[in-house]
Amino acid sequence: MNEDLKQKNTRLIKKLMFVVLGMFGFGYALVPIYDVFCDITGLNGKTAEEAVQEGVYQVDVSRELTLEFVTSLNKKAPLKFSSEVKKMKLHPGKYYTVNFYAENLTDKKMLARAIPSVTPGLAAEFLKKTECFCFSEQEFKPLERKVMPVRFVIDPKIPERFKTVTLAYTFFDNTETSVKN
Repeated sequence: MNEDLKQKNTRLIKKLMFVVLGMFGFGYALVPIYDVFCDITGLNGKTAEEAVQEGVYQVDVSRELTLEFVTSLNKKAPLKFSSEVKKMKLHPGKYYTVNFYAENLTDKKMLARAIPSVTPGLAAEFLKKTECFCFSEQEFKPLERKVMPVRFVIDPKIPERFKTVTLAYTFFDNTETSVKN
């Protein structure tokens, strides 16, 4: 009887180890799977990570969209961060420039990175940025304040159902990460 119990426990441990390894593997694969899913569906509102060439679009003066700007900070980022406007009305096909302001609140040099996102996510492919502080890491001197322009256009091919689009930036302090690399 004791030997039978030992065999059952051994089988149970093997099954549990298999489940643990399967869960770890699934968790490890989840990020690439999510990225592929977002690429296919257009969800997550990721914008291009590089500037696009400024092209010529036919401005659609018959349409007006609202573009909202949201700024936020990672809780560990000792910065002030804002945009010059919270929202604006615009015509697809016309280029606009909006300034963003960031200030290092410390007496130390800081490296920071802004991560953009667009809501609704399917509208992200129609927001074309020719200039953005989000394309590279920003270096701030102690107590430095920066004006950072974003130049963009909304592609006139944006579907009619999009009336309001939100462009959000979250700034992260990368000082320690950059120093270690």
